[in-house]
Amino acid sequence: MEVAVLAPAFVALMVLAGVAGRTAVGAEAIQAAAHDAARAASISRDAGTGQDAAVAAARKQLDWQGLNCVGPPSFTFTGSVDGAPTSFAAAYAAAPGQPAAVSVQVSCTVSFADIHLSSLPGMPAGRLVSARFTSPLDSYRSRA
Repeated sequence: MEVAVLAPAFVALMVLAGVAGRTAVGAEAIQAAAHDAARAASISRDAGTGQDAAVAAARKQLDWQGLNCVGPPSFTFTGSVDGAPTSFAAAYAAAPGQPAAVSVQVSCTVSFADIHLSSLPGMPAGRLVSARFTSPLDSYRSRA
C-alpha cells in the first residue's frame, strides 16, 4: 500500500530533478556562449564582422556543450559609449580613445521533450534561458 502511495511522488521528484538539472546545464551553456560571443564581437573592427563572429562563437560553444535548443538560439546586440546605452554599430563608430563596449544576449529554449512530464500535469515542454555579457572595445584600436 505504501509503495502505491509513494511511487507517484517519487517519480514526480525524479522528473523535477531532471528538469532542474537540465535548466542548470542549459543556463551554464548559454552563459558561456554569451561570454564567447561578446568577446568575439569586441575584437572585431566593425559591427557586421562583430555580429558574424559573435554568432559563430556562440554556436560553436553551444555545439561543444551539446545543448539542443528547441529552435535556433536568438541574439540581441547592444552597445555603449562612455557608459551610455547605444546601438551595436554606434559602439564601433566611437572615436578612438572614447570608451565603448558591446553586449551580446543569447537566448535559447531548453527542451524537456525527452523527460517524461506526463506524470506532472501543467509542466512546460521547455524553458527559456538567456544570458548577457558585455566586453569592452579597445579604446585605442582603429575601428571602421
